[in-house]
Amino acid sequence: MKHDTIYFDLLGGASGNMILGALLDAGLQLDALRAALDGLALPGWAFETKRVMRRGIAATWLDVRVDDEKTERHLRDLLAVIAASDLPANVQATSARILTRLGEVEAQIHAQPLEQIHLHELGGLDTIVDVVGAVIGLHLLGVARVIVSPFPLARGRAMMAHGNFPLPGPATLALLNNAPIVGVEGERETVTPTAAAILTTLANEFGNVPRMTPHAIGYGAGTRDDPTPNVLRVILGASASQSTVTESIVELETNIDDLNPQTYDFVMVRLFEAGALDVTLTPMHMKKNRPATWLRVFAPVERAADLRAIIFDETTTLGVRERIVQRYTLAREIISVATEFGAIQAKVAHRPNGTRTITPEYDDCARAARERGVPLNTIYEAVKRGARNLPGL
Repeated sequence: MKHDTIYFDLLGGASGNMILGALLDAGLQLDALRAALDGLALPGWAFETKRVMRRGIAATWLDVRVDDEKTERHLRDLLAVIAASDLPANVQATSARILTRLGEVEAQIHAQPLEQIHLHELGGLDTIVDVVGAVIGLHLLGVARVIVSPFPLARGRAMMAHGNFPLPGPATLALLNNAPIVGVEGERETVTPTAAAILTTLANEFGNVPRMTPHAIGYGAGTRDDPTPNVLRVILGASASQSTVTESIVELETNIDDLNPQTYDFVMVRLFEAGALDVTLTPMHMKKNRPATWLRVFAPVERAADLRAIIFDETTTLGVRERIVQRYTLAREIISVATEFGAIQAKVAHRPNGTRTITPEYDDCARAARERGVPLNTIYEAVKRGARNLPGL
């Protein structure tokens, strides 16, 4: 059964362990998760799992047991582990982004450069296993769309590396910037920084339960037995429309104000040849009102390094911004349409409302127009007429 959507319902809060426990409870195979995490080549950790009850709700409790007592590491140490792994490129990129966001908020809170920041409680092996495990878990389940409920935040105090801090902790609150939050009763930590980083990075949307068809429901247990069930619930299923395909791609962008305009065509050709899905150039004005060009490149995640190198080699830019984005595309197919001008290819798109639209392929139409000496629009109309005779169109 195909499922592409997951809803994280933070009934009793969220932690890295609760996320993994909920995914296992919803059908993620523990052996498959362990095998995938072996790609980290990271010794000294193991999973412990068991079934528990939280206020009458059966849930999966998971803990990451580590031999290493070191809890403080530089961000670069954790990123190096991921970069050296044999995990899929998109899993590496997303995991690295989550850990980097943890480092960025710590750097901001403590007013230190990112390259110097230490991750204190978040620098242990359990953190990297929680982060990478969550990303791999969704990858193994085939999930492309992640929706997260508002984050429940309680007050209180907790001992941290720098002292007795108020809750929610500064790092958690910084990571939840621009995400919906709601106050709840009690004096306890309801959302950990690790969970906040994972869920806000992975989320495509926040809010109520979306339109979907549920296939499985899972509960991940926290360690406490609070009056409110200390569980995180996930609903795994299919989006309302299976005509939409969702995937993670990389976006690279830079602003350039000193490049010979004749060079842009060559740059675009090289980027497309290297695997770019799309390349756009947008006129803009920069500081001191200088005319400039905004170069944006979209590509499969695994092509990011090669495309970044081309931008640095072929343009005058001094920096490239890069992020992982979600792309929603309609399911489509290429068909051949018989016309009085010969067979012409066309693209058929499947719309969410059940209808289909057809778009003649430009290159085929242009070639036929030149060969037959007729206007391009005549070829387009012939393809559309021919397509109407095909089944289902």
